[in-house]
Amino acid sequence: MNQKNHPPAALAWLVWGLGAAFFFTGFYHRVAPAVMTDSLMADFHIGAAGLGNFTAFYFYSYFLMQVPTGIIADYWGPRKLLAAGALVAAGGTLLFASATSIVPANMGRLLIGGAVGVAYVAILRLSTRWFEPRFYATLGGLTLFCGVGGAVSAGVPLHFLVARFGWRPVMFVAAAVLLLIGAAIWLIIRDDPADRGYRSFAPPEPEAFFSLATLRNDLVMVFRYRNTWLLSLVGCGLTGSVLTFAGLWGVPFFTTHYGMPTAASSAITSTLLICFAAGATLLCILSDRIGLRKPVMFAGSVVALLCWIPILFFPRLPIWLLVSMVILVGLACGSVTLGFAFVKESVPSRFAGTVSGVYNMGAIFGVMILQPAIGWVLDLSWRGTIAGGVRIYDLAAYRSGFVLIIAFSILSALAIGFTTETHCRQQGAPDRNGAANKSP
Repeated sequence: MNQKNHPPAALAWLVWGLGAAFFFTGFYHRVAPAVMTDSLMADFHIGAAGLGNFTAFYFYSYFLMQVPTGIIADYWGPRKLLAAGALVAAGGTLLFASATSIVPANMGRLLIGGAVGVAYVAILRLSTRWFEPRFYATLGGLTLFCGVGGAVSAGVPLHFLVARFGWRPVMFVAAAVLLLIGAAIWLIIRDDPADRGYRSFAPPEPEAFFSLATLRNDLVMVFRYRNTWLLSLVGCGLTGSVLTFAGLWGVPFFTTHYGMPTAASSAITSTLLICFAAGATLLCILSDRIGLRKPVMFAGSVVALLCWIPILFFPRLPIWLLVSMVILVGLACGSVTLGFAFVKESVPSRFAGTVSGVYNMGAIFGVMILQPAIGWVLDLSWRGTIAGGVRIYDLAAYRSGFVLIIAFSILSALAIGFTTETHCRQQGAPDRNGAANKSP
């Protein structure tokens, strides 16, 4: 077929849109338990520690998928990866929706996390072939906004659906939607426009081969660069605190501390996520304009820490001040997205994919630790109050658990202070002593 022309814009956006739709569902599942806490605790007969561990199962598998996903996408192709991910996520959702005990529910959550964990990298791989290179960053930002849209849909809208129909029917519908998305991905998406008779925007690439030895060697190399593990600690604190609060413990905290209905509490946590996405975009633009990474991320870490303290520990802030602080936390924590550019510039370009996966693992690790850890502290501080078969935790218990968010936020501020600035330029290879982060 004639491949002189690039693909039409409508087809390219459809390809991206189907991948983004799958990414949307991933964020939906990530934060959905926040508005179902009472129902899940009552149905599965679990306390805060059990609930925290249940939500963390999503992040266990998501965490493990980050580094190998890039290599698998090269070897297998993004179309197969996205379609298989949607199918497995649908199966995990069905298992969760039909679970009569916490063990199969945990397994369903594990399948969902690992399946949706492939989406972002696969979408970026498609973007390099279906769109001009100048749209790459824009598409990355738009994909993130789609994810945040999924998280917002798991706030107030999901609360009303669960209140009207119950959480199990809603999850069965979510599984059906994932099956439809998977089928559409398989039928419409192709790895390269050439498969549709159009010219690709990406140059030809050598055939990729999956190799555990290559993966191991790349991981060893990237950790020789100090910025790799320091920035991973920053991501651990910034992303961990936001997704732990917005994705699980924020809604019950606001209902307990401020007497808010669940819908109002969900609206505030959704605002946090929206501002998180907005801050990611604005602070990345600022960093590019001033040619610096470290000061922007350091300022974000400090502002987030200073705002978390009154939100979590000051008694009954005025609502306008509370919402203002939540907005500031979201914007400030959005600086974590800048870390993808920062860490990529800190290593030789051939390690860009591996180090990005490592950095994302650090961010997910924070959620994976904080959600169950706060639940464990809540159970330790529980005074025996039960209502409707659900444990009730007082404000002192929440404050004890939220000390961990403050500790992780302090860790972020300290870690970014020890990083080495890249001045928005790609750095070279380490010297013979393993030193890293030197300007070209």
